[in-house]
Amino acid sequence: MTSRTTLEPAVPSGPAVLGGIPGSPQPRGFLVAFVAAWFGLSLVLGTIIGASIPKMLAFADDGAKGVELSIVAAVGGVIVILITPLFGRLSDRTMSKLGKRRPWILAGALSGLAGVLVLAFSTELWQIVLGWAIAQTGYGAANAAVHALLADQIRTSIRARVSAAASAANAVALVVGSALVAALPNDQQWTWFVVPGTIGTLLCGILFFCLHDIVRTDRPPRWRWSDVLATYWLNPVRYRDFFWAWACRMLVTMSILTVSTYLLFFIIDRLGVPKESASGLFATVVLIFTGASVVTTLVFGWISDRTGRRKAIVWISALLSAAGLVLAAVAPDLPVFLVAMTLVGAAQGSFVSVDIAMMTEVLPTFDEAGKDLGIVALSYQVPQVLVPVLAIPLLAIGGSGQNYTALFIAAIVFGALGGLAVLPIRAVR
Repeated sequence: MTSRTTLEPAVPSGPAVLGGIPGSPQPRGFLVAFVAAWFGLSLVLGTIIGASIPKMLAFADDGAKGVELSIVAAVGGVIVILITPLFGRLSDRTMSKLGKRRPWILAGALSGLAGVLVLAFSTELWQIVLGWAIAQTGYGAANAAVHALLADQIRTSIRARVSAAASAANAVALVVGSALVAALPNDQQWTWFVVPGTIGTLLCGILFFCLHDIVRTDRPPRWRWSDVLATYWLNPVRYRDFFWAWACRMLVTMSILTVSTYLLFFIIDRLGVPKESASGLFATVVLIFTGASVVTTLVFGWISDRTGRRKAIVWISALLSAAGLVLAAVAPDLPVFLVAMTLVGAAQGSFVSVDIAMMTEVLPTFDEAGKDLGIVALSYQVPQVLVPVLAIPLLAIGGSGQNYTALFIAAIVFGALGGLAVLPIRAVR
């Protein structure tokens, strides 16, 4: 379904003006489909890199699992960094009768599913890297289009609440995904990938059919090589607030990924849980983390929309995260570690309740929302490269086993720097 319009917004340029959006009214159920697609993409991507691939590597080769996971995550991160802003900008320029975003949502999800099928039957590291690269490319295209809908179709007056709901869906997806992998047979590797991949692709398909997309009627300017380079760049001096909000999101994401990427291995190596049953405990930890995250996401999303304040909530998040990570680094047993993960989950929830809304409120313009939100997405994707690269020497400190304490200290530093990064932002309170 489409609504025919040009790209001129209904109000003066700028996403914060009177809550205006360039898209047309959506059918009943659009917001549900939007959040469901967000859930589906989070389910497939988060489950595969957070549970499915680590479980595959743990069963295949205990000794090399940390390095191999870092390689897979880093290669996938580089690919998604390259394709997300590019696909976002290409969707801005798309003149299909289906709309600007819908073709990318559907084609991306189907391509991602092809990568999932490669992963499902992989036995060698190069096959895992190839499958994950294809999955990241496909689902990255769909993700770029779905993120752009925040600026296209979601009014500023409800954006923090919708962002909070999407972030809560992301958190719930991690719980559902980890529970799925734990429940599936240990001797049926293909199910660890095909089940979440199928769910994510179907939910993207539902959004494809529900969305009243913008159909671009004005031909975009001629594509030049300089435009390709500009796709990955916004002037940090000219767009100062955008730069600092971007830096905040990148640093906080680095803090969370530093812990979550290696969580299954921490459970096996530090807590002494056998790999055959570690997925079950991993699902329990993710459930507790997510429960705390969902509560604070919804609470602080409501508070943020009511008060219009974003920065103070980021500071609260930084304090909670630091407290939880310190406790996790010194946790002597499982109960203390679960308390620590509850605090870190609460911190994550309070941050994600405002970070997407904050980013959309400092976007330069509506007209290239897909490209600009692709650059926003880099603040989440750059850490997917940096964290694995940094983790290899951090885990090797001391030379005896995996140094998870060093990893957690790095996470604390990243979180603190992220909280400080919002101080220079002027356009957001």
